[in-house]
Amino acid sequence: MNFKEQTQQQLERALRKLAEKFPAEQEATMLSDIHFRVSQDTGEVTILDDDDRELTRCVVEEWIDNKDDEFYESITPVIRHCLSANAQLADNLSILKPYAFVLEDDDREAVAELYVVDGDTVIVDPDLMEGLDKDLDDFLENLLKS
Repeated sequence: MNFKEQTQQQLERALRKLAEKFPAEQEATMLSDIHFRVSQDTGEVTILDDDDRELTRCVVEEWIDNKDDEFYESITPVIRHCLSANAQLADNLSILKPYAFVLEDDDREAVAELYVVDGDTVIVDPDLMEGLDKDLDDFLENLLKS
């Protein structure tokens, strides 16, 4: 999905506000997930903690009144890109590791895991390893044939 620079700026601003609430020098908080709840109708992105408490919000004008059936699939890479481009903020929140950024729809259903921080390991795209099992099985099969 092509996205406007304004969209990235709005998401980055929200991420900076989130980082202000969890500065790296502060004692780590117990959270397992940070939820990005995006409204397809209003374009509102609300960032919440595990207990549904609002941490920050912004409105992405480009997403207002979007009727696309694949809306959440199309915004997932946009938010992932923003998180990975701002990894210095996302990776250093004062939250006990591991923690994840999760995309939710209006009905509070998890749509995608956006970004996972686990110590020195950061998982940006869970689909990156898709098909690995088959590739390894094929490799082993070919190796045993030799």
